Amino acid sequence: MADSMLAPHETMEVHELLAFKNVCMTKSVTMKALVSDEKLKNLLQTCVSTDKQHIQDLQGLLSRGTSTSIQ
Repeated sequence: MADSMLAPHETMEVHELLAFKNVCMTKSVTMKALVSDEKLKNLLQTCVSTDKQHIQDLQGLLSRGTSTSIQ
């Protein structure tokens, strides 16, 4: 099962991507509340939906765990 685990540097990179995606989603949600144009609101809603899926995917990767052995 060690093959499905992430190396420590991979875990750190996934955490960085997860933090980035959280910022993106927060910004889209905040901006959506301020925008009056329907097209832009729909675009921001699409971004929020996509970001949610990406966050779930990244969390799935992190749930694999981190390999501590060096081969």
